[in-house]
Amino acid sequence: MNRMLLVVTALLCGTLFSGKAQNNVLTMDNQRTKTIRLVYPQWQGGNIAHWITEVKDPEQASRGYYLGAQLLNFLAPDSGQETYMVPVATDKIERKVTDGVLDKEALIAQTRAALDILKITHPDKIVTLGGECSASVVPFTYLADKYKDDLAMVWIDAHPDITLPGDAYAGYHAMAVTACMGLGDKHIVSELPMKIAPSKILFVGLRDWERDEIKERQKQYGIQHLTPEDVRENSDAVRQWLQSCGASKVVIHFDMDVLDPAEIIAAVGVVPGGMKIAEVVRVINDIGQEKDIVGLTVAEPMPRTAIRIKNMLEQLPLLK
Repeated sequence: MNRMLLVVTALLCGTLFSGKAQNNVLTMDNQRTKTIRLVYPQWQGGNIAHWITEVKDPEQASRGYYLGAQLLNFLAPDSGQETYMVPVATDKIERKVTDGVLDKEALIAQTRAALDILKITHPDKIVTLGGECSASVVPFTYLADKYKDDLAMVWIDAHPDITLPGDAYAGYHAMAVTACMGLGDKHIVSELPMKIAPSKILFVGLRDWERDEIKERQKQYGIQHLTPEDVRENSDAVRQWLQSCGASKVVIHFDMDVLDPAEIIAAVGVVPGGMKIAEVVRVINDIGQEKDIVGLTVAEPMPRTAIRIKNMLEQLPLLK
């Protein structure tokens, strides 16, 4: 099936699947603001099976993000948005690293498919339900192209996601922020409509750089960050950055591994000392009080229990 047919199918299936009317809001100048929901179950950016030890089949563990995106869409409230599913390959093929990026060909194809959906639908605001962290790259760079210098990015994550091809880890989800900045694999980056300047990026909840070179790279880029402790009591530090960022619109990436595993394990990462659910919700809503949120991604859901239940059901008579 060719790329355009896949996209048209996604558009048709998305509208039928959602059963939702278009969510248009009248603004002060009587123009309509179009918000869509983009279900982006991309899993190829992660090499994570060895961390999901309770799921014995590495194929099922690797594709856990695919199920996770569908579950997020099922659980999210019906807000009247048109919903579109990005076509994501689930074939069992040999996973390989090309030019320092795992599953590069699939990522490029899915990047193009997601961009085609946005070019056809022309949204003003996008809710993205991933999938691993790279699900933010297409919608955020699309919105950066739409709003130019009037857009800032708040990346709520335990990790900075600024690795590059050739680093120790080849997973594209760890390269998501650098890709948004226009850095990384030239073939992938060339597909993206715009780049976001490091001065327009803020990390929130950051607590795990994994390697010293990544911490040093962040300093070189000049990207500011706040730890979980910096936002534990209030969002004042976030508000101060927003007031100085020089943009009226914001895109927010919420990686569920920012959450404290002592409260909930919802992602792959389980680094202790994270943000509480209420703290993340408060920070995001406080951002909305300061700026116009035009993009929101919820990413990295890893439904460990749901995968095991699904595997169990597939073994039962009359359900096969």
